[in-house]
Amino acid sequence: MTYSIPAFAQDSAPQADEGAAIIVTGTRATGVTAAESAAPIKVLDSATLEKVGQPNLNQVLTQLVPSFTAEAFGGDTANLTLSARLRGLSPNHALVLVNGKRRHGTSNLHVLSGPYQGGAAPDLDMIPPSAIARIEVLEDGAAAQYGSDAIAGVINIILKDEKGSISGNLTGGQYYKGDGTTFGGSVTFAPDMGPDTYLNFTMFHRYHGFSQRGGVDSRIYNEDGSLRDDLGEAHEAMAAIGLPNAPYTNRIVGDSRSTLSTVMYNAGHDFGGVEIYAFGSYGRREASAYENYRQPWRVSRSTVLGEAGEDILISDTGFNPREAIKEDDFSNTGGIKGESGGFRWDISTTYGQDYSKLYTLDSANRTLFINTGYTPSNFYDGFLKATEWTNNIDIAKEVEVGLASPVNVAFGGEYRENSFQIGQGDFASTYFEGGQSYPGFLATDAGKHKRDNKAAYLDIALNPVEMWKVDGAVRYENYSDFGTKWTWKVTSRVDLSEQFAVRGTVSTGFRAPSLLESYYSSTNVGPTSAYVQLPPNSDAAKLLGYDDLKPETSKNLSLGLVLRPIPKLNITLDAYQVKMKNRIVGTGSIQGLSSGTVVDQSVLDAIAAHGNVLDPYVLEVGDAGVSLFTNGADTRTRGVDLTASYPTPVGGGSILWSLSANYNETKITKLRIAESLYAADARSVLEDASPKYKVIAGALFNLGGFSVNLRETFYGKSSQVVIYGDTTPTVKVGAAAITDLDISYELTKGLTLTVGANNLLNKKTDTVPNDADGLPIDGGAVLNAPVTFSPYGINGGYWYSRIGFKF
Repeated sequence: MTYSIPAFAQDSAPQADEGAAIIVTGTRATGVTAAESAAPIKVLDSATLEKVGQPNLNQVLTQLVPSFTAEAFGGDTANLTLSARLRGLSPNHALVLVNGKRRHGTSNLHVLSGPYQGGAAPDLDMIPPSAIARIEVLEDGAAAQYGSDAIAGVINIILKDEKGSISGNLTGGQYYKGDGTTFGGSVTFAPDMGPDTYLNFTMFHRYHGFSQRGGVDSRIYNEDGSLRDDLGEAHEAMAAIGLPNAPYTNRIVGDSRSTLSTVMYNAGHDFGGVEIYAFGSYGRREASAYENYRQPWRVSRSTVLGEAGEDILISDTGFNPREAIKEDDFSNTGGIKGESGGFRWDISTTYGQDYSKLYTLDSANRTLFINTGYTPSNFYDGFLKATEWTNNIDIAKEVEVGLASPVNVAFGGEYRENSFQIGQGDFASTYFEGGQSYPGFLATDAGKHKRDNKAAYLDIALNPVEMWKVDGAVRYENYSDFGTKWTWKVTSRVDLSEQFAVRGTVSTGFRAPSLLESYYSSTNVGPTSAYVQLPPNSDAAKLLGYDDLKPETSKNLSLGLVLRPIPKLNITLDAYQVKMKNRIVGTGSIQGLSSGTVVDQSVLDAIAAHGNVLDPYVLEVGDAGVSLFTNGADTRTRGVDLTASYPTPVGGGSILWSLSANYNETKITKLRIAESLYAADARSVLEDASPKYKVIAGALFNLGGFSVNLRETFYGKSSQVVIYGDTTPTVKVGAAAITDLDISYELTKGLTLTVGANNLLNKKTDTVPNDADGLPIDGGAVLNAPVTFSPYGINGGYWYSRIGFKF
């Protein structure tokens, strides 16, 4: 016999009807189905997850959950570990659980401006989709139930606990353009070890190749590929040199190349009333992404060698630097649970760590060469390391008090330790400006930071009468670095009939700033620019008037309807509002230098105070400044979630029709810093860079061993202000419809062949427009580049085939 405490342990495999699946997220009462839930929750079973072509959990969720959006392209090292978010809020506002236990975050902070800025959430790509039995997405604030981070909702990943089977798949595909080649494979072993034991072990490997979506290099070429006329003395030299891939010398806009290998296990043994369990994962990622192409440059021979003669040409064809990562990610959970004297209890401990070594490849340190006559081409930039150790005790008991059903009382505690560390880069990577495209971490960047947190909660679920459910929770948190916080939540549902129910939630929430947001420091560079990411918890930030980060707080409201107007037709409609105070935002680019002219000396003083040294060429002709995270705004997010499903028989088969949609809008209601300290592009990131609506319409046809899954996703328009010299133009992405098709046939028992396409009709996103001089208005170095914040990606259509087996 297996005992479980909902939201803290796995449950049996989901049933075919999503609404009939027993859920363990959003409630601590036992036996609650998704259809009976007082909070909006979406359940995705393993069969549903398999209907997405790309073997990537971020892509799976963005194609199946309307309020979930995945990052298509990240700047700098963010392109190596793409992020995602829920309900248009920060990636950090969605709590990720595995089997009900908190998952650790990534060490690779998303630094550059954009919708995913500040993201340090768990890397979903490290969890192999084939290890998952189902995913429960709670689209409701739940900080009082689960603690910090659960402002937008909770993603609970339930692992398989099968017995006596071997299953897996092999897949391959590429973009229609012929790049981004992907190969992947997984296998899950689930030996039959008796009725009281389960062990599932999954191995997964994936390779993904570069894609390239930019046009010609706007610094060197006209749109037709001819050399620009305003290159001056460099014109003749460049005409004589066969530049690589001319005129498409700049390859920055595209996917990184990566290999990812992960293993994951889920195990348990029931001793008869007491069960021990363990699960965990290990992942290894190696990836690299192209940065801006560096043109050939000359250095005076007398400067370098102290002798007369012709200038020295460094890299006669220029070079394409790459940023690279070698990342190790692991997590392990062990626990024991059971029932004693009517009390259900669960005691567990979880440790997770993400460790990333960063490199700059195929580059050069210009100042090092000028001063010594030598520069390496590859640089070790240092490391990032984030850890999380979480300990939980959870107790629940049903108490009969004469109501329509027993009152479920749950209480428990949590102790959590977090750490974040930056390791210094090698000598060449930190000498003056370091390797071009990404300098190493300096001694002033390096350091280790820790904090701990103690929490306790009480949760009571009851039915005053048969038709009325009430669930209330209160939670106390005590952080070592900023003190205490109370949060609470009340959820209720009234079933007025079998066909009609009303549900709603009122709650408060909070999110502790991540250690990465508080202490991360680096220099982000372009060919003629350098911007220092200052840690807000630093003396240099204080020189500019910024304080240490403090927690974000929220108030969540939701009101919804659950309708079953006719048998088998299920409809849910939930409206919500999330008000946030002291929201942590990026300031945008605060300039100290523009085109080599000082515009704000205090910014340059702060850079110097932090120990950063800028590229002399940037100081001579380029732009320089700072950016940092701050509790800069209060925001209000309002939206509506809609789901509907209805099966119809067709001949000897059936079609499951489904519709899900999300409308979401975020507004800044109060700016907590001066307008001069909050760049125009930063405001638009919060308010306009994500589409206001996303609608997913699906039809799944099944006939024996044959199935066809057709999905149409509609995206609303989005836009983002960019800073371009002294102007602030707007880059736009229009509304779009994306078609996905998946066709499967069971060749023989246990062996299934699938072919399909994501973005079947090869819809391509808008490109960045040019100014009067023919240059991109976002200041990029590539003409006709796709808008990188496009919600449906930058690469166009992707075809795939897959063979799956289960014996």
